[in-house]
Amino acid sequence: MTLEQSLRQRSDSTCELCGNNENLNVFAIPDSPEEVLIDSILICDICHGQIEDPEKVEPNHWRCLNDSMWSTVPAVQVMSWRMLNRLKSEGWPQDLLDMMYMEDEVKEWAKAGIQEESAENVIIHKDSNGAVIEAGDTVVLTKDLNVKGSSLTAKRGTAVRRVSLVHDNAEQIEGKVEGQQIVILTKFVKKI
Repeated sequence: MTLEQSLRQRSDSTCELCGNNENLNVFAIPDSPEEVLIDSILICDICHGQIEDPEKVEPNHWRCLNDSMWSTVPAVQVMSWRMLNRLKSEGWPQDLLDMMYMEDEVKEWAKAGIQEESAENVIIHKDSNGAVIEAGDTVVLTKDLNVKGSSLTAKRGTAVRRVSLVHDNAEQIEGKVEGQQIVILTKFVKKI
């Protein structure tokens, strides 16, 4: 039996990440340890394209990881963990990462594929007191803020839950106030 036949049998001929059953191909997990027997998964063209090109990533497509992260197949767990890690600034992937369980050696395998950014390239978001803000945190407004393009005024003391980070600007975060998604300057918030 070939590797592809084995993977098709294991996955019931569906993408092991999103469940799609069209345009399936074998994908070898990068940075796999030598002792792993099967370091490949069966994935669709959509998943493959987004894994290979971070610019093409559509976060909502990856909500499927809510199911695939519970796979008993280590290679599927590794790829699920890596994609959740890549998307964790969206907020919801961090919740899944917090729930995900992997054996220690599988987690080491997953971490081997994460490229650590050099210290000078890392953008750190800090609140008005200097506390580090991470995706999914709750913050409180320290000042009344007029929302541009709207008649809404976000009042001081308003809690903004599950904020997301603006990737290229350490002084901005995003969150919902009165049902409206807004950009907030970090100097006007305090982390709870």
